[in-house]
Amino acid sequence: MTDPRTSPLPIDRFDYHLPPELIAQHPAEPRDAARLLVVSRQDGTLSDRIFRDLPELLQPGDLVIVNDTRVLPARLIAKRATGGRIEFLLLSRPPDGTWRSLARPARRLRQGETLTLLGMNNDETPHHIRIVARDGDALIIAFDDESAIQRHGRVPLPPYIRDSSADPERYQTVYSREPGSAAAPTAGWHVTNGVRRAGRAGGLAVGAVA
Repeated sequence: MTDPRTSPLPIDRFDYHLPPELIAQHPAEPRDAARLLVVSRQDGTLSDRIFRDLPELLQPGDLVIVNDTRVLPARLIAKRATGGRIEFLLLSRPPDGTWRSLARPARRLRQGETLTLLGMNNDETPHHIRIVARDGDALIIAFDDESAIQRHGRVPLPPYIRDSSADPERYQTVYSREPGSAAAPTAGWHVTNGVRRAGRAGGLAVGAVA
């Protein structure tokens, strides 16, 4: 008999249909006004709450773990000498100063190729990205000036968010500290300083991980 604790969980069990018109395109305002579905562990009943209710749903001494990294403007657009546009998504920065990145489309990119970085209005900038090597499905790339990432990078929003006009700071958590995330830690978007104060007053402990 297969032990359900060790057998692989079929990922298709997580598939469900979500109509596009039901996907929120703008963050809730204020943050802690987002809806919160609460599932009772005792009887499985469901209740509709809002996120600012979270501290009263937890117990004194409960530990809440948060990801306190800031989201990098990790999505960059560059142009090849042939005119084709490439979208890069920065993943991590090795100690040698290069970047590990995904690229789309990547198939024709070659080691040593240099691309021109495009600005927020898709205009050419004086900065360049060089393809250093391939690393499996990823690329190792280098910038001639890393400050161009902050100036010309875009917030890496999920693909189902079609409107990117909101203030980029709105996609950071209120407790973010050190830059490092290639994607927003969305579970923490709804936390406000008011929720944090209520949690501390209620005896909650908070730990941070990067």
